[in-house]
Amino acid sequence: MNVIYRRKPRLSRWQIWNMSFGFLGIQFGFALQNGNVSRIFQTLGAEIDNIPILWIAAPVTGLLVQPIVGHMSDRTWGRLGRRRPYFLTGAILASLALAIITNSPTWIFATVMLWIMDASINISMEPFRAFVGDMLSSEQRTSGFAMQSFFIGVGAVIGSFLPWILANWFNVPEVPAEGKLIPFNLKLSFYIGSAVMLSAVLWTIIRTKEYSPAELEEFEKGEKIARGELLAEKTVSEQAVTGRDVNFYRPGIIWLAVGLVLTIILSQVNLEKELYVVTGGISFFGLLQVIAGFLKAGGKGSNGLNSILTDLKHMPATMGQLAVVQFFTWFALFSLWIYTTSAVTSKIYGTSDTASLAYNEGANWVGVLFGFYNGFSALVAFLLPVLAKRTSRKITHMACLLVGGVSLMSISLINSPGMLIIPMLGIGLAWASILSMPYAILTGSLPHNKMGIYMGIFNFFIVIPQILAASILGSMVKHLFSGSTMLALVTGGVSMIIAALAVNFVRDVDDRR
Repeated sequence: MNVIYRRKPRLSRWQIWNMSFGFLGIQFGFALQNGNVSRIFQTLGAEIDNIPILWIAAPVTGLLVQPIVGHMSDRTWGRLGRRRPYFLTGAILASLALAIITNSPTWIFATVMLWIMDASINISMEPFRAFVGDMLSSEQRTSGFAMQSFFIGVGAVIGSFLPWILANWFNVPEVPAEGKLIPFNLKLSFYIGSAVMLSAVLWTIIRTKEYSPAELEEFEKGEKIARGELLAEKTVSEQAVTGRDVNFYRPGIIWLAVGLVLTIILSQVNLEKELYVVTGGISFFGLLQVIAGFLKAGGKGSNGLNSILTDLKHMPATMGQLAVVQFFTWFALFSLWIYTTSAVTSKIYGTSDTASLAYNEGANWVGVLFGFYNGFSALVAFLLPVLAKRTSRKITHMACLLVGGVSLMSISLINSPGMLIIPMLGIGLAWASILSMPYAILTGSLPHNKMGIYMGIFNFFIVIPQILAASILGSMVKHLFSGSTMLALVTGGVSMIIAALAVNFVRDVDDRR
């Protein structure tokens, strides 16, 4: 007897374009934030030593918000669909925060706006990742995430350059007017970013129709049959729904105790205060597990917290393997973002004086270099699916990470500003793959009814290394590298090469070679 099953229909290139277009707006807002919020803080009177800790907002909000939103979106179905209500809510709130932050009266108010902005962007961002898994078959997911990579690159380039473009092409004042703190070119850039973000997300909402939960259930059965899996067989993820075999007390108490002990030790030694974020995070994770244990013991185990922790414990094997890759990848990326300006200005421009002309010329050039790697990532985004089809997604991602790691390390060997463009191209290639290949590999291993929650949990392995890098790299530079930030970039390059080697141990369930 032949089994008849449905597979997800192939979407056209323009349909994939429409469903991914909202990411351009999200990344546009991110680029404006990343390039200018430190400047806003400092202009409003924040101490330079306190600015890094203010930036912890991005990874922390992502860590907290994305799994919650993923859990909720998996259980949502209404007039707007499953993921689109979250696109819209996040875009509206983030757009308002973008428009308001340049009018902040104090740096404290601006910090609040940053947290709101980051939380809101994360509300939109996580469902966009799950959206690709919902809408595309395994054969098209690589192309879907590649399209997102393209829009991420385009949004990053335009958003990063917009204040400079307004000042130099359209003569918008880049010096604050009398009685004002923020120049009008920067304010106008954020107003435009607010409009672009909301408009781009609305385009995706209006132009894309979602599949119903019943349709997704049928499509998933079809994909399982195509892979030769038994429909009657429960996956690990499906078994985890019951949570009967999960004991939260013991691991929770261990994590809580370790976090508290490390916090006490840290208070007794003279190390950077950012390390409290790490020890506090360990303690908080333990506390959440203890709370989940109490709820379960009291007969209240059916709640979002228990569900998230249970799914974390029972994540698919592929996800756990990719977690290692993501950890070392994003540790490397954060070293790039934190220390490139300092490394380039000190080595190539010969100064660490932030008030000097040479330093500012070097810092401006670093902005251009970041534009190069984002732009190049957008150009090569559509090449990666072709390479993946001819080889595999694993081989493609491994090769791109190796190129990126070597490129990051090679910055230490360059003495000419212009030559720095070459390693940035290699980093851009890695960046394009980082934004697409892990997600394309991951979605094939996820059940449709948990696509959102697992995409949110997967974000843990992006933000945790960022928090760790923000917390320990400063100590490493100070105590191990004798103040050399260039060695921090070399460390990042080594980390990305380790990530490339770890790809070899990942199982891509959609790869039938």
